[in-house]
Amino acid sequence: MVIHSSQVGSPGLATLVVWLVAGTVFLLEPTRTYAVPRETQEEKAANLKQQAKGGLFQQWLFDQEPLGEQPHGFIRAVSSEESLAEWVVQHHPTAPSPPHVVAALSTCRQLCYQVLLAEGMQYEYPDVSVRLHAPPGTGGSGGVVVGARDRKNFYAAIVDPAIQHVRFIRLSNGVATILGQATVNLKPIDWHTLRVQRNTIISKDFIEVFVDGTLALSVEDQTLGLGQVGFAISDKTAMLFDSFHAVPLFSHRPISPPPAY
Repeated sequence: MVIHSSQVGSPGLATLVVWLVAGTVFLLEPTRTYAVPRETQEEKAANLKQQAKGGLFQQWLFDQEPLGEQPHGFIRAVSSEESLAEWVVQHHPTAPSPPHVVAALSTCRQLCYQVLLAEGMQYEYPDVSVRLHAPPGTGGSGGVVVGARDRKNFYAAIVDPAIQHVRFIRLSNGVATILGQATVNLKPIDWHTLRVQRNTIISKDFIEVFVDGTLALSVEDQTLGLGQVGFAISDKTAMLFDSFHAVPLFSHRPISPPPAY
């Protein structure tokens, strides 16, 4: 006989169920539902097997790309109904990987996330890094995308150099949730480094965000799964990107529970 049900929790909806059997109360673990569907163990096993086939160790330097055009092998999208951002290859005298960079320009009038995703690149446990630069006087914020399923469902690490701030967000059906944020001490250099890793310890998946080589955020999240990687900018922004790297990390987390002894 069920004698109690209901309790709202975070990050999803938790339901607490208590069973009364022969005068004994049994408390079951809460179940949770998420806007971003969680992978089944079978899906995770298949995704990890696919990662081992190679072809996901990629670097994009953009130096062979034609000037004034969107980089080959990428597709742009926006989380809202705003106009798509411009993503074009440009020459830049201080490019970390000279001579070309990718210049992003968004003119969103309201809150939005503009993304440029690498086509055909699906990562289960991504390790991505990029060099980024905000031109003086332009303002704005940008970073990298991981776990992207479509334009309204992805994760992103966003750096705002002007206020020296970094945040990690989850976008579910176009609605952004800040999973972690922090103030960062940026090095006195033009081009900053942003790196994001998804890893695991025992039974917990977590995401680590590094800015200029220093760990800035560590966020636990159990819903990030297989998805695309790429760049992101938010709101009204001008940002330059270069030297984008993506590799798969291989989790040591067991696919099935260990046997009980």
